[in-house]
Amino acid sequence: MEIAGSSALVVGGAGGLGEATVRRLRAAGAEVVVADLADEKGKALEAELGVRYVRTDATSEEDVKAAIAEAQALAPFRFSVDAHGGPASGGRLIGKDGEPLDLDGFRRTLEFYLTAVFNVMRLSAAALGKQEPIDGSRGVIVNTASIAAYEGQIGQLPYAAAKGGVVSMTLVAARDLSPLGIRVVTIAPGTFLTPAYGKAGDKLEAYWGPQVPHPRRMGQSPEYAALVQHLLENDYLNGEVIRLDGALRFPPK
Repeated sequence: MEIAGSSALVVGGAGGLGEATVRRLRAAGAEVVVADLADEKGKALEAELGVRYVRTDATSEEDVKAAIAEAQALAPFRFSVDAHGGPASGGRLIGKDGEPLDLDGFRRTLEFYLTAVFNVMRLSAAALGKQEPIDGSRGVIVNTASIAAYEGQIGQLPYAAAKGGVVSMTLVAARDLSPLGIRVVTIAPGTFLTPAYGKAGDKLEAYWGPQVPHPRRMGQSPEYAALVQHLLENDYLNGEVIRLDGALRFPPK
């Protein structure tokens, strides 16, 4: 689909992967809504790029609807990209003390990393489905999983379960939405170096970089954003999960 002249919602748009996506889509001519809880960064992007920042909790129906409405007011709403993060619990299923993994922590992780993705997807799909089709297509939804969905490491059970759910929703959602001309694609990143790591980034690069077969470094946010743009523009990509990981496979720990 043509990006220029359309509007895009980027949930988590003030974060590393999200910000790179906002910049990429804006440069391609889209009107962009940054949906996030990071007020300072969101407002800074608004001032710099001419995008709209809408404070958005991805788990809230009202918040997501408000962000979508803002996108609809800017231009025909065609694209929904979800790259939001959140707190994640972890630990072995049975700890060294013999106690089972915390149930509330598991539920919270699924709420942020799976239920919230479903919330954004369902509400975006409802809005996209009301657009006039262009050559039979109304819009595209891009979700973000992780290679942890396939090779979750020791202590990652809640996160791996949530991301595995995002992977599993992809084909079903694509099939559900095909009569409306809406495509659904998921990106499963490997290890990406984002500003969120701060000073710890150098240590992470030193640890993970040599483990990536090629190129021997962590991923960079613009590489994620470049893939998002391709997914939006390539009408034959649908129902697929694409690993973006330099051929990395997570070891057990």
